[in-house]
Order: sequence, then C-alpha cells, then structure tokens
Amino acid sequence: MEEEKKEPMTEETPETSENAERETEAVSEEKAQEETGETGAGAPEKKESRGFFKKKEKEKKKDERDEKIEALTDRYTRLMAEFDNFRKRTDKEKAQMFDMGASSTVEKILPVIDSFERGLQSVPEEKRDDSVYTGMKLIYDQFMKALTDLGVEPMNAEGEVFDPNLHNAVMQVENDELTPGTVAAELQKGYLFKGTVIRHAMVSVVQES
Repeated sequence: MEEEKKEPMTEETPETSENAERETEAVSEEKAQEETGETGAGAPEKKESRGFFKKKEKEKKKDERDEKIEALTDRYTRLMAEFDNFRKRTDKEKAQMFDMGASSTVEKILPVIDSFERGLQSVPEEKRDDSVYTGMKLIYDQFMKALTDLGVEPMNAEGEVFDPNLHNAVMQVENDELTPGTVAAELQKGYLFKGTVIRHAMVSVVQES
C-alpha cells in the first residue's frame, strides 16, 4: 500500500503570529480610511485642496454674476439716456411745428389788422367819441392783446437805422433833419413772432447826399 503523502506541518512561531496581526491591522486601517475618504497622511491635503477649488468656483460664479449685473445696469442707463434724448427731441419738434403753424396763421391775419388800423385812422378826430368808433377800438385792442399773448410784436421802424434784416426799403427820400440811412417813414408795419421776423416793415429811407 502506498503511503499517503503528508504535508509538512509548519510550526507557528510568536514572530509569525505578530506579523500576521500587524498585516491584519494595516488592512483594517486601509479599509477604514477608504470608507471615510481619508488615506493616511495625505488625507488632510486632499480635503484642503477640495475646499480650495470649491472656493474658487464660488468666486468665479460671483464674478460672473457681478459682470452680468454691471452689463444690465449699463444697458439700462443707456436706454434711459436715449429715451430722454428722444423725448427732448420730440418736444422740440412739436414746439417747432406749433410755431410754424402759428406763424403761418398770423401772416394771414396781418392784412386784416392793416385794414383795421386804416379804418380807425380814417375816422376824424371830432368823431372819435362816437360809440361805434369806441367799440371798434376796443375790439382792435383785444385783437392785438391776443396776438401779443401768442408772441406777436409790431416793429417800430420810423427813425431807426435801416436794417435789411428788419426793413424793406421801397423808396428813398430827402430829409435834412434825419441822418442819411435812417428810416424816414413806415409805409407798412412789420411784425416779429417770438423774435423772428414774419413780415418786414415797408419803409422809405433817407438817401445819402
């Protein structure tokens, strides 16, 4: 009969047992570190590094938010400025259109005023106490006040130095009492509308000798 082969028995020494215990403790410690996310001496550095990146990420998000707020604020400021300029330009255009319309209307009324004045001047002095003349004079004064409130002003050209921007010279006359180049007589009254000439005064000018 064949003899059964027996494996040699290894005798366990105290040193071998101690090494085995150390290996077991090391393995247990590694597992515990894996579960807690720490690995020995390097664990604090990894945790600190992770916190550093989170801080950087928060700062980056904050910077992007501030930039967006700044861009929106700048856009809002620009839009408000453009709207304010548009409003001012529109108001100015409206005022100019009103002035143009009023000026055109006044130009058509001026011949009526001329006729009114000639009619009043034709009444003899002794009849100016008549109720008809008094009533017409009151209407004329009321008419002129309304024009004054609109910005219409008559020009007083007689005796003034001739100015082609204000006067329209239709004739020259001799006059020793007046300086040459001055207005001798006003043939038709001129008018200003808000400082702008809407009708030149028709005048005669003293000729130069």
